[in-house]
Amino acid sequence: MKIEEKLTKLGLSLPQVPAPVASYVPAVKAGNWVYVSGQTPFRDGKLKVAGKVGNEVTLEEAYEEAKQCALNAMAAIKSVAGSLDNVERIVKVTGFVASSPDFTDAPKVINGASDLFVEVFGDKGKHARSAIGVTALPLNCSVEVEVIALVKQ
Repeated sequence: MKIEEKLTKLGLSLPQVPAPVASYVPAVKAGNWVYVSGQTPFRDGKLKVAGKVGNEVTLEEAYEEAKQCALNAMAAIKSVAGSLDNVERIVKVTGFVASSPDFTDAPKVINGASDLFVEVFGDKGKHARSAIGVTALPLNCSVEVEVIALVKQ
């Protein structure tokens, strides 16, 4: 089954690649590697929730926001790789969680992205990962995810 068919079966669809809010591009392909800039959980140009996890944003909401970051990252990968079916492996995911000082569950938040990559790509979606709590993220979003993927030439 094609990757975008899997997404449809999950009730998801690839969004338009979010426009950069600063001086960068969403993704760069170098040989067989795709480096995806940090993706925030924008949907149609808007944040569904904003703020720090542990204060204004719940763990459950942040998990869903991490899934949206992963979906946005997939759109960025497709934009330079031609098709998500060209993904050989999601190699590395780095997740940043805007957290209250006492929130220590950043890995549970970033599971939203990791779980979606595995659900969509199967074993090719299993990856190395870092999950980091930070003081603030751009535009007051709660989660940001960057990805490195290996793709067919």
